[in-house]
Amino acid sequence: MITLKNVILRRSAKKLLDGATVNLNPGEKVGLVGRNGAGKSSLFALFNGTLHEDGGDFYIPKQWRMAQVAQDMPETEESATDFVVGGDTRLTELRATLAAIEAAYAENPDDADIGMELAHAYTDLADAGEHDAVPRAQALVLGLGFKSHELDEPVNSFSGGWRMRLQLARALMCPSDLLLLDEPTNHLDLDALVWLEAWLQKYAGTMIVISHDREFLDAVTDVTLHIANAQLTRYGGNYSKFEDMRALQMEQQQVAFSKQQDKIAHLQKFIDRFKAKASKAKQAQSRVKALERMERVAPLLAEADFTFEFKEPGNIPNPMLSIDNASFGYEIEGEAPKTILRGVSRSVLAGQRIGILGANGQGKSTLVKTIAREMGALAGQVTEGKGLNIGYFAQQELDVLRPQDNPLEHMVRMARELGSNAKEATGEQALRGYLGSFNFSGDMVKQPVGTMSGGEKARLVLAMMVWQRPNLLLLDEPTNHLDLATREALAVALNEFEGTLMLVSHDRALLRSVCDEFWLVGRGVVTDFDGDLDDYQRYLLDESKRLREEAKVAVREADAVAAAAAAAAAAAPVKSSNTPEQRKQDAQERQQRSEQAKPLKKEIAKIDERMAAASAERSTLEARLAEPLPPAEIADAGKRLKALNDEIAQLEERWLALSDQLEALAA
Repeated sequence: MITLKNVILRRSAKKLLDGATVNLNPGEKVGLVGRNGAGKSSLFALFNGTLHEDGGDFYIPKQWRMAQVAQDMPETEESATDFVVGGDTRLTELRATLAAIEAAYAENPDDADIGMELAHAYTDLADAGEHDAVPRAQALVLGLGFKSHELDEPVNSFSGGWRMRLQLARALMCPSDLLLLDEPTNHLDLDALVWLEAWLQKYAGTMIVISHDREFLDAVTDVTLHIANAQLTRYGGNYSKFEDMRALQMEQQQVAFSKQQDKIAHLQKFIDRFKAKASKAKQAQSRVKALERMERVAPLLAEADFTFEFKEPGNIPNPMLSIDNASFGYEIEGEAPKTILRGVSRSVLAGQRIGILGANGQGKSTLVKTIAREMGALAGQVTEGKGLNIGYFAQQELDVLRPQDNPLEHMVRMARELGSNAKEATGEQALRGYLGSFNFSGDMVKQPVGTMSGGEKARLVLAMMVWQRPNLLLLDEPTNHLDLATREALAVALNEFEGTLMLVSHDRALLRSVCDEFWLVGRGVVTDFDGDLDDYQRYLLDESKRLREEAKVAVREADAVAAAAAAAAAAAPVKSSNTPEQRKQDAQERQQRSEQAKPLKKEIAKIDERMAAASAERSTLEARLAEPLPPAEIADAGKRLKALNDEIAQLEERWLALSDQLEALAA
């Protein structure tokens, strides 16, 4: 059990927790929610030991193993599979222990104690899942959206978002009693998100997750921990139940506060009226004491919700744009263009609200960037309606922001670039006021963007978009760094937007609330998706099954082609010469090669036979070591197991060498 009792937690001068008390039970799946800056990440730091309480008592079982996603970008030439296997800290420790014992055993092979340690080490490794570590790691990597051919690619070959997926897989690989996840969905698309939900639902330990995705929280949590006003409040249930209970609690608090205020006013009125009368002084004094003893109900402090709205577009062309037999992709200097999407023929009409679905890497961002004029079409035509004004939210905010500039400089520059087309006041004071409506107040307007949080950058991009009064919104993962309240504000603003919307997002709540239709990007084409998000999740599962079956078929076909080629080579007639002497010489060479191959084949057959016997004996020994045995037998079994492993390794090396010799003779 994790226990906080009257905990005080500070970060610099700010008090994040003030007398917080809560218990979290083993096996609970906890969603940690609260406004950005309320202290969620600092509470995680308390859980993982990088921060310590400034007061009160904090307890977490010392024997618990903890796993969390490392926030640093991994830099390594390790393969994706090996990197994730390394996340199994128990396995890593046991491998190091085994290596040390093997070194000691090599120096003292007759030491019974070392032999017993060796046997125990092999048993511990087997119990820790050494035999299936690679398949387990690869299942995690594939589940998070990687392709099978990428399993052996070096980590450094992947982009930042994909490397962070590997960090997530590495954390999931770690055997743990407590799993801490801070925004695990930020770098995932919907198919990987659906897979992660299923995995976490089966996780047996205690989990605490910070997320601003309400559907994800609803799917994986059964307790909600709310941090606000330096206090922690526990609610039984997922995020939706928390919202209902909190709304009821706030309503009850407001009613209780109002009733108490009425009572206080009544008492105070009596005191003021009769305190000067001797006959009523005693009653007035008792009411003064009643007021002093009264435990005050706190007033309901309304949280300053962030709200905004899109201005009415100046004009709305129809169609907004038309795409005719276009190919989208990338121009690569010195190489042929890389085409991602082909034969795209679509129209975008006024008032459409389109959700763009598809797995990462299928071309969603390529489609959006081309429409946003960030890239040109490789072929075909993209025709814009007259007066089209695009508001573009890039998946990576820094694609449209300058890290060294502050919000005010961004607004001033944009106002100058728009020139006479600007519909808003462009003076510095007016722009400051406008930024203030997006919670950029005071000195924040002069703060370099590069030092801001992801949520603050996202709000700045939204502010710049709204100011331009677009009639077509292109939003590529706009919610990645937004808290739940800001996501709600975005959904409200988008629903009231009078122009056309095209949205790429893994936030299913946002997609459900603002989109009327869906396009599916995949297999190099863009098609209509006839269904809702529940249908899409079923489609993802079917697609995953189809890809697995295709991979199996491809392996079988490759094996069949290789076998056919080998058979054809074996059956191919030997080219004969026109002269009897040449034919005789060819026959002698074939006979010579056959004679040379006989001992090699004979030795390979013996090695196969011995390897089968040794492998069977090893399996028997491993099974014995899993049972309680006397120390002497454990030592003997450990020695024998070590000898068998060494022998099998030598046999495999010899088998490969003989096979190479046979291939050379055949050639």
